[in-house]
Amino acid sequence: MAGNEKAKALRDRLAAGEFILAPGIYDGISARVADRMEFPALYMTGYGATASMLGLPDAGLATYSDMVGRAEMICSVVSTPLIADADTGYGGLLNVQRTVRGYEAAGVAAIQIEDQEMPKKCGHTPGRRVVPAEEMAVKIKVACDARRHPETLIVARTDARTAHGLDEALRRAHLYEAAGADVIFVESPESETELERIGREVSKPLLANMVEFGKTPRVEAAKLKEWGFDLAIYPGLGFSVAAEAMRQAWDHLKAAGTSTGMNVPHFKGMHELMGFPEVWEFEKRWAT
Repeated sequence: MAGNEKAKALRDRLAAGEFILAPGIYDGISARVADRMEFPALYMTGYGATASMLGLPDAGLATYSDMVGRAEMICSVVSTPLIADADTGYGGLLNVQRTVRGYEAAGVAAIQIEDQEMPKKCGHTPGRRVVPAEEMAVKIKVACDARRHPETLIVARTDARTAHGLDEALRRAHLYEAAGADVIFVESPESETELERIGREVSKPLLANMVEFGKTPRVEAAKLKEWGFDLAIYPGLGFSVAAEAMRQAWDHLKAAGTSTGMNVPHFKGMHELMGFPEVWEFEKRWAT
């Protein structure tokens, strides 16, 4: 499917009341693995993309070019709609316009923009600062206007909860709803009570961020849906599990001097996952 067809598919699922569960992906391997598993959407995590590209923390160090390039690569190897982290839109209003159009051209179905100051910080970490709510509302209006395809979803994230409290975060959520955001994302609520309140008070589709090492309690999808949420992302699950599996495997290799006897399971069918059968068929067809 083209990017706008994927966006329409995601919109249709939300309109039908389907709960969208999206695993966090960050590179070609994680994208291909997740794409086979028939999730309704995938989520390109800024933390994972920055870590896998640069080996650095998600602290505003990855550029627009870094992230749109990673989004384009992922979209080229998956058929599942992609929700992609676009940080603050990478600057002012012209930057937001360029970001939305670039992410759309890459094939992204939903574009997430947050209200942090630049350079942004990873959600659930201390020291995050937010721009004035009215400034962010204009960014959302620009993002919506910049779309070349009306199916593309704009996800508005507020990081105000940690420094300014839940009341301010909800005030911003209502402003961003009025500005035209398709999905609202209140980052870092700190209790189930706060999650329930957000679900009651926000009318647009709601996204919950379920982070293994964050401030928000992890809640199963059925309960989130009951409370009024429509999407849940798991941005850190894949890369944290992958990193620990590698650590265990290489610890065994260092200690034993061999890869035999490891308790970590091997991925079977790696060649097939990465598309080698198509390469071999191509070579067979065009062999001289």
